[in-house]
Order: sequence, then C-alpha cells, then structure tokens
Amino acid sequence: MNKPLALIVDDEPDIRELLEITLNRMAIQTCSAENVAGAKALLRQKPFDLCLTDMKLPDGNGLELVDFIQTLPDSIPVAVITAHGNMESAILAMKKGAFDFVSKPVDLSALRLLVNNALKLSEAGSVKARQPRDSLLGESVIMQEIRAKIDKLARSQAPVYISGESGSGKELVARLIHQRSSRSDHAFVAINCGAIPHELMESEFFGHKKGSFTGAVSDKKGFFQAAEGGTLFLDEVADLPLPLQVKLLRAIQEKKIRPVGEQQEIPVDIRLLSATHKNLGDMVKDGSFRQDLYYRINVIDLHVPPLRERPGDIPVLVDHILVKLTDADSQHRPVLSASALAALQRYHFPGNVRELENILERALALYDGSSIEIDDLNLPADSRKVAKSQDFDPSLGSLAEHLEKIERKAVTQALEDNNWDKTAAAEQLGLSLRSLCYRLKQLDMDY
Repeated sequence: MNKPLALIVDDEPDIRELLEITLNRMAIQTCSAENVAGAKALLRQKPFDLCLTDMKLPDGNGLELVDFIQTLPDSIPVAVITAHGNMESAILAMKKGAFDFVSKPVDLSALRLLVNNALKLSEAGSVKARQPRDSLLGESVIMQEIRAKIDKLARSQAPVYISGESGSGKELVARLIHQRSSRSDHAFVAINCGAIPHELMESEFFGHKKGSFTGAVSDKKGFFQAAEGGTLFLDEVADLPLPLQVKLLRAIQEKKIRPVGEQQEIPVDIRLLSATHKNLGDMVKDGSFRQDLYYRINVIDLHVPPLRERPGDIPVLVDHILVKLTDADSQHRPVLSASALAALQRYHFPGNVRELENILERALALYDGSSIEIDDLNLPADSRKVAKSQDFDPSLGSLAEHLEKIERKAVTQALEDNNWDKTAAAEQLGLSLRSLCYRLKQLDMDY
C-alpha cells in the first residue's frame, strides 16, 4: 500500500525539518516548499493527501494556499500553522475551508492527532461514501442546500454554530455532521447546557479529582474527556453562565482542559458543535454572552429553517413519522386524508418537526382506523377554521379536480410572486426545480 504524501510549507528550515521527521515517523512521505509559489507548483505536480502550511510566508500567506487548494479538482485537507495566540488567523482560515490549525510552538502530540484525522478523509472510504444512521428529510431547495453543507462541514474540524427554532432539528444536523466526519468511529456527546445546575457545570464539563470538593468520592471524567476523539455538541449554549464561558473559551483555544482539583492541564481532541434557539448576537450586545466565545464557536453558521418555511417537505415527513410511530412499513402505515394533509401544510408549526411528531402521535390514538382526518389532528381552533373552510365539497366536483384547483392556485401564486422565475417559485413552494417543472406539465401550465 502506498504511503500517504504530505506537503509542508514553511520558510523556517528548522520547522520544516521538525515536521518532516514527525510525519516520516508516522510512515508519511513528505515534500517541502518555503513559499506560496513553490507550494502551488508542487500541488499542480503531485497528488498530495494533506498540506501543512505556515500562515506567514515570504511571498504571501497560508490563506492563499487554502483558497488555491479549494479550487483543485481533488481538494485535500489543509491545516495552517499560526503564531501562538493568533486565533483570528486560525478562525479565518477555517472559514475559508481549512481542515484545522496548530499553534506555534508546535505540540507534536496534537500535530499527530490532527494529521491522523486529516488522512482519514483521504482514505478509500471517504466521508461521501459513509452511510449516515440518521437522515435529514425533505426535497425543498433549502434542505438540499443544508445536506450539501453538512457534507462539506464533515470534512473540516471547524466549530459549527447551528441556529434555528426549537424543534427544527438542530441536534439531528449535528449528528449528521459527526456521522459523515472522520470522527464517526468515536463518541458523539450531546449536552443540554440549560439542564445542568450552575454549581455542577465545571465538574460536568471538565471532570474532577477525588477529594477536590465535598462529595467528590472518586475521579470523574467530564464531557470533554467523554467525547475524546469524537464530537461534543453543546445544545442551548446560550444558557452557559459567564464564569464557565471563560473556561470553555480557554479549553477550545488551547485544546486542553483542567479537571477540578487537578494541577496539570490535559490535552483533549474533540470537534465542537453548538446550537441554541436564542439570538446569540443580541446576547453579546447585552453582555450576557462573551463576544470572544461567540466568535470562537461561530466559525461557521448553519441555519436550520423552521418547518413553516418548507411546507412542501411535510408529506415526506408525515410518511416517515407515521412509519416510525406505528412500526409499520410504508405500505401498511395509516394515511392522512387530503384535507388533513392540506391543513398541516397551512399550519404555522411553532414547535416545528417535534410538534408535527406530537400531533401525529396524538392523531393515531384518536382516528377510527381508516384515515386520519382534520379533527383527529386536534390543531388549534383558529387553524382548524381555516382548514375546514377549504374542505372538500363533493357537490363541487371530484376530489381530484378539487386538489388540482388548490395546486394550480398555489403554483400560479408562487410564479406571480417571483415574476415567473421558476427556480425562485420552486423554492417558495418547497419543491426542487425538476419537481415543479414536472407538476407544470401535469397541470398543462408549461408555457
């Protein structure tokens, strides 16, 4: 089997030699360049598996190489070497697509962890071939974009801040990023920061030594150690108290923690993902969330849309949830009437996907065993009134004709709203462009 090939870019001969020796001892072949021009020439000539580049180079900086590597037909993981404490450069590099960073003076154990994680992305079983255990359902344009972003983010170590309303699926997005990443063989540790008493937070996050406080009868590992080699997901990160925010910032920047009662810091290797339904930007302005921590966890922002913004995804979500709740296959699951499904697609869903699941679970206990009707959904009174006003009336024609009128009206309205731009209209309807074009042909509106 061929040895992996790494490119080392640094203008200091001592640093290049140190990195070459370290990687050679890991059975990795190396090539070196002392500037941006030399590195670009080598990248065009050889199929590298990894690039390590200093940030400051004689004819430019490492960010130029990060940008250049993103344009290559076969993009490779690239990590930047930054001056100690220069987190702004490291964050900018990861925003541009860098895999990770390492600070000078280079910690060789941290470097080896970084290199091993990066090389996993170049193995034959790449992240795109991995089959996730969970799935993010929906064919709306916005959900297709989110799935594409998840695939891209899985190839990085950059912290990701997942924003979105409660119940919109933020933890599922975090799990998918983990499952598609080089860390998928290690733990995914999900923590609800709002559920931990403040006086216990430091011990829960960083662990403690026996005897460090009353009740500490044995050593205990914290969340960071439990997620070693894997992913730590901090849900409702906005609920962290300010004193712990300071300690969390240091742990993220130094990649080390200090358990309560311990004198020495312990290196940790985790990927940090965080989420909240609150507006962290507003909390930074009012002083309840540290600005430096906000910028550190918000290297990349991924917004999960509320369910009401993608009503076209509701039918497939309903099918999936009913199969899961009834433990039946798709052919034997209960079905919703056309009017019940239409009512769900018009509903505001303040609780998003979680609320949809609760509504369907309640409906399964109420329906008569044939099909789930509007009354079985038990939606709020005002939404039921709107739904019932559009119920099917057999005296006005067949059910197919009634549904076609509703669909034709919705499609026409979307096209008019977007000046007959089909791509924009499809996005408004929560459909792919292909699906919209198919429906236009079926409705004889393809003109």
